[in-house]
Amino acid sequence: MGKMIPGTNIEYSTSDDVFAVFRPLIEITGGLSLGQICSITGLQSSTIQNWVKRGYVQRPVRKKYSERHLSRILLISALRDCINIDQIGEIMNLINGDTEDESDDIVSDTKLYEYFALAIKNIDSLTLNDEDIEIVINRLLENESHKKELMYALKIMVYAYITGECFKKIDENLNILRRK
Repeated sequence: MGKMIPGTNIEYSTSDDVFAVFRPLIEITGGLSLGQICSITGLQSSTIQNWVKRGYVQRPVRKKYSERHLSRILLISALRDCINIDQIGEIMNLINGDTEDESDDIVSDTKLYEYFALAIKNIDSLTLNDEDIEIVINRLLENESHKKELMYALKIMVYAYITGECFKKIDENLNILRRK
């Protein structure tokens, strides 16, 4: 099995367009339903509804979730195993301010998620070090004007995601050991 797109149960494709898998469905249907979001992420509908209620994700429009909604949900889903929801919200607010207002965004939620997902795809966690992470992220942020802020936010996200994956492996191996 290949590497999974962070926050989903879907494998990376060969394309660097992380949303290539989702974009056609979003465009054809005018947005994803809550059930489709749950299928993509493996999350419970109540979890996503709670994130909306608490202001971590903007409200869906006519019960449809756009690419922007999906991006934020995927980021939270990918990071929640290691960072608490309030910290995730703080990171995202520092980069993109109010969830309902795109005018205060340093970079769109979709672009932030794409940078994050591509960083995860291109970082070898077996040789993980700060310098390698910065090299990968610098390549992704080549044309960004707010490079410094995005660098720190993405480094936090990458480390949190990798740590969360390690926690999953710990649980998996502990369960195997318990059965022995």
